[in-house]
Amino acid sequence: MKRTLPILLATVAALGLGQQGAFAQNTSAQAEDAGAARSPRVGGEAFQAPNAPSAGETPAESQAPNTDYKPLLPNQTRAPQPSQKTEVEVASVVKGLASPWALEFLPDGRMIVTEKAGKIRIVAKDGKVGEPVAGVPKVDSRGQGGLLDIALSPSFASDRLIYISYAEPREKGNGTTVAKAKLIESGGTAKLDEFKVIFRQTPTYDGDKHFGSRLVFAPDGKLFVTVGERSDKATRGQAQDLTSGLGKVFRIDTDGNAAKDNPFTGGEKARPEIWSYGHRNVQGAALDGQGRLWTVEHGPRGGDELNRPRPGVNYGWPLASYGLEYSGEKIGDGVTMAAGTSQPVYYWDPVIGPSALAFYDKDVFPAWKGDFIVGGLVSTGLVILKVDSDKVVTEERVPLDHRIRDVKVGLDGAIYAVTDGEDGAILKLTPKKSS
Repeated sequence: MKRTLPILLATVAALGLGQQGAFAQNTSAQAEDAGAARSPRVGGEAFQAPNAPSAGETPAESQAPNTDYKPLLPNQTRAPQPSQKTEVEVASVVKGLASPWALEFLPDGRMIVTEKAGKIRIVAKDGKVGEPVAGVPKVDSRGQGGLLDIALSPSFASDRLIYISYAEPREKGNGTTVAKAKLIESGGTAKLDEFKVIFRQTPTYDGDKHFGSRLVFAPDGKLFVTVGERSDKATRGQAQDLTSGLGKVFRIDTDGNAAKDNPFTGGEKARPEIWSYGHRNVQGAALDGQGRLWTVEHGPRGGDELNRPRPGVNYGWPLASYGLEYSGEKIGDGVTMAAGTSQPVYYWDPVIGPSALAFYDKDVFPAWKGDFIVGGLVSTGLVILKVDSDKVVTEERVPLDHRIRDVKVGLDGAIYAVTDGEDGAILKLTPKKSS
């Protein structure tokens, strides 16, 4: 059994299926014989990407790749762009934000925005930026740290609760932390009340990179929390360690407890909050039209990924990657697939620097309905992915000439993109009017 189990697990992972139940609890047996397992192989009609009627003949990506790695699956990278692009109009509707990181829409149409240095601001419908909200915790804003994501409680209209993630300064380092608080507004001012930390990523590490982090509420009210593996070679291997909180997607309740049906609950060593593992730095997450979680994560030099994390599945980092070290050296053994790990749904080489992910479910952009919208820090714009049968069939680029830190679909059906940097803005995208 010790030899056949990892082979079966590797096959399951390569097919993109979840490792649940007994399989998820046998990671120790998998690790023992990982070296003896055969390389996963896939094939057959099930792995042919559907032909999209809207697809053109040339890929959206025209630059040379950093590697000579070949994709395992059709359309796993460099999918064709649509034969007809969607023309957009761009207006700057909010200005003067200091390195904004995340945006949410309040039920009345106003915006609430986090700024990296540790401030939350409410933006009026006319674009006026309010004074900082009081009661925000101290953050470690060095490097990629700071005040990160913000999410509204599913019952915000009645409970006024917001959830934030941030790089928390701690003894001997820092780490990604999640807290909740009640947003109180009175007399033109706002504050956080009943502030409570509900979850801390551990171990603490003294670094300034790869904190993640996105917060996404699932339809069942559970909260997905994405984090990074802190970047350094000394820590990145912990993405494969189920006793570590680095390089994971977590699923918790609103008090920070592990969801009872998580894949590793009941284990003696694995952290029960873990939903999936083997991630590098997940900075974008969203639910699709079926309520399923999708993520985008940063690769190194090449190898940015789109994934649909499933319970108990290992997404490979740093055992396998479609990218290279920034020095040009190979990652580990220089392989793109490893036993017991799942392939990305899609990857980019060269990178786009994915910062955020949104699912478009409105009617203002009919050609994009049901598509994913990715914010690009390196590509300085938006990337639109049309997905069919969980495979990318077209990729469209929308240049905005700005590093995009967050992207949200507005209540009005327009798309709102948050620009990165000290003089940050919020851009509103609508279809270009016919001449």
